[in-house]
Amino acid sequence: MSIVKTLGQFIIERQKDFPFAKGELSRLLRDLGIAAKIVNRAINKAGLIDILGEAGSTNVQGEHQKKLDLYANEQFIAALQCGGECCIVISEENDEYIYIDSEVSKDAKYIVALDPLDGSSNIDVNVGVGTIFSIYRRKSLTGHATLNDALQKGTEQVASGYIIYGSSTMLVYTTGKGVNGFTLDPSIGEFCLSHPDLKIPNSGNIYSINEGNYNYFPDGVKKYIKYCQVEDKLTNRPYTSRYTGSMVADLHRTLIKGGVFIYPPTSGANKGKLRLVYECNPMAFIVEQAGGRASNGYNRILDIEVEELHQRSAIFIGSTDMVKKAEEFMLSFSPQTFKKSFEGKISIQ
Repeated sequence: MSIVKTLGQFIIERQKDFPFAKGELSRLLRDLGIAAKIVNRAINKAGLIDILGEAGSTNVQGEHQKKLDLYANEQFIAALQCGGECCIVISEENDEYIYIDSEVSKDAKYIVALDPLDGSSNIDVNVGVGTIFSIYRRKSLTGHATLNDALQKGTEQVASGYIIYGSSTMLVYTTGKGVNGFTLDPSIGEFCLSHPDLKIPNSGNIYSINEGNYNYFPDGVKKYIKYCQVEDKLTNRPYTSRYTGSMVADLHRTLIKGGVFIYPPTSGANKGKLRLVYECNPMAFIVEQAGGRASNGYNRILDIEVEELHQRSAIFIGSTDMVKKAEEFMLSFSPQTFKKSFEGKISIQ
């Protein structure tokens, strides 16, 4: 009989990897897991209760907010406020950072950045969505945590993860010691270790990009897409195109099966569209820990300086060999898009 290991048990076992935390990080991860269960329950009942559709408001990105966006945001913030380990929350749904000023949080050392419900436009049609989170230790030692505590590069993350709400609900996270996945067992209400020590394949045969925006892509991306579509048995091409409109769903597939996910700059969004702090950085941390690669087409995502909470970035992420090939196309055909670039040229086959 196989032994079931829950998320809580696994976190406690790994506590020795973080002697400086004294249990706070473990409790913080536990709080995020509890909020994920509450959001999962609401998503599974979305067609039965009045939680589908628009909320009638927009977020700081100018995007229409869904009712479930706001619900998920409220649940994760409430869990972090009650847990006592978090001093600042950064969320896609809030213009400014949220400072948690309460008795239980007066000694809190952690900052959490969230995309509470990635891909929420898919909810109405029953396609997978997810939550992305990133955790940092505050820089300041005394007084209230400030914006400077929150503006940290991706290399400073102490943990990151995502929850995917699909045919099954999974929580995948890293603390810089590899990547592990946990599947929610609804019969006992616990996340159980199902995917230990996840490793992304070095290559794959799936590319994921919104090809509806093809005309607005830089030449390097256009050329790479054509490369993916050309038949070549030596490189296992043509590749298959898969894109769901949910970064969590597409990257979860990429992590398991290999491939590349690209959200490039466009003529209308020359810095990219995805947010660096709570989308690109946490996913880059996970993928790198699983043996993959993540860049903005030229530079490593985790090395990008963070200047504002809702800063945007392009992202090329997934299997190392495929990301490197896409970077080579960017360097050769779109060399002026960014100032700093990788070295190397390519030959197109």
